[in-house]
Amino acid sequence: MVRIVAGGPGIADVTDNGHTDAYTKMLFAPPGSDLTPPYDLAALREELPVEALPSTRTYTIRRFDLENQRIWIDFVVHGDTGVAGPWAATAEPGSPVVLGGIGGGYAPDPQADRHLLAGDESALPAIASALEAMPADARGVALLEVGSAADELDLTAPDGLEVRWLHRDGAEAGTTDLLVDAVRGLDWPAGRVQVFVHGERAAMKSLRPHLTDERGLDRSQLSLSAYWAHGRKEDVFQSEKREAVGQI
Repeated sequence: MVRIVAGGPGIADVTDNGHTDAYTKMLFAPPGSDLTPPYDLAALREELPVEALPSTRTYTIRRFDLENQRIWIDFVVHGDTGVAGPWAATAEPGSPVVLGGIGGGYAPDPQADRHLLAGDESALPAIASALEAMPADARGVALLEVGSAADELDLTAPDGLEVRWLHRDGAEAGTTDLLVDAVRGLDWPAGRVQVFVHGERAAMKSLRPHLTDERGLDRSQLSLSAYWAHGRKEDVFQSEKREAVGQI
């Protein structure tokens, strides 16, 4: 995991929307491009072929420090593959960062009787922010899938909220049922349960009917979506959201 702290006058236009899963779109010019940020994507789409356009990647904002015009973004880096990960691994102070708007939709409900948070590395920043925002008397469990014990993070959570790490132990991310089985195997508590579950697309497709049909959660209790899909680049993953294969 690599943390980038982005700052400067451009952050003055950013507002904290109060969501612990707040995210932003990051734009990356192709290698060797002479494009100069900021980018007018609408104009560039009229002028350039698709392969010459900046790539868009979506990342959770780990923390806001708007008083000092800074935001924190955590990146999962898998070697030199991809666009954003290699950039984060080699970024230096002063490297330009091009951000889109701020989105988000979840925040811990202090009136919930129990909380369930579950996700893989892609959801870790949002879950870590949610744990920090929980009231001191919050109760529940967080199920966090990572590669191994070496990938565990030191998280801040209420005493009544158990953080349970799930290790793939050499298996590739997005190829196991580790998270799905852990959620399905929970003893479901009584009372109103607020659920935040995000991660790989196939896992989310499996968990939605379990949570809505088998556990009986209504939409007001559930935040669930795919952050990525195994074997898909971000651009393909985003485009497939409009197709049957990409719908959760």
